[in-house]
Amino acid sequence: MKQPLGVILAGGLARRMGGGDKGRLLLQGQSMMARVVERFEPQVAQVGLNANGVSNRFDDLGLPVFPDSIDGYAGPLAGVLAGLDWAFGQGGDHIVTVAADTPFFPCDLVPQLILASEGMDAPLALAATKDPNGVSMRQPTFGLWPVALREDLRGHLQNGLRKIVQWTEMHNAREAPFSSTPFDPFFNVNTPQDLETANALLKDQV
Repeated sequence: MKQPLGVILAGGLARRMGGGDKGRLLLQGQSMMARVVERFEPQVAQVGLNANGVSNRFDDLGLPVFPDSIDGYAGPLAGVLAGLDWAFGQGGDHIVTVAADTPFFPCDLVPQLILASEGMDAPLALAATKDPNGVSMRQPTFGLWPVALREDLRGHLQNGLRKIVQWTEMHNAREAPFSSTPFDPFFNVNTPQDLETANALLKDQV
């Protein structure tokens, strides 16, 4: 498998944070988006950003920016499709997606997703952690996606499908397990209180 292209999903409306670009919020003096880029770039061939609206507001990041491929803010799956369309234009075979508001995702995310998908005709895998009861919980915005399935995804989105897990189960997606100790690496910042928690986690890591 060629090294995947990386896609940061930032196409949401951030309603619980009062709107705007959550990725621009600062954690210990650095934006969440910049922290995500730093963590992601070493793992992929190139990073692109899925974001809707005026794209030049992200010029400082130096990333290609592309909006959803279908209209109406159809959720993360629309961002995945946009990433697959971008990768197709780049000659890529696969993408790995991460969320723009999750600054602590694993530094070995990509190799573990690839490992989990070994032997699949159309490699497709989602990150997963376990809840306190040991039940596996998929992290649906952190996945490995094959460009070969982009038209299948487009058709389902146009027919109203919105849930990532529902579509991935159709294609027998596998899970790449990650530890939640000492904290959930897929913790995402949705509210002002979450932002305070993320800042506290960063202070503990210094």
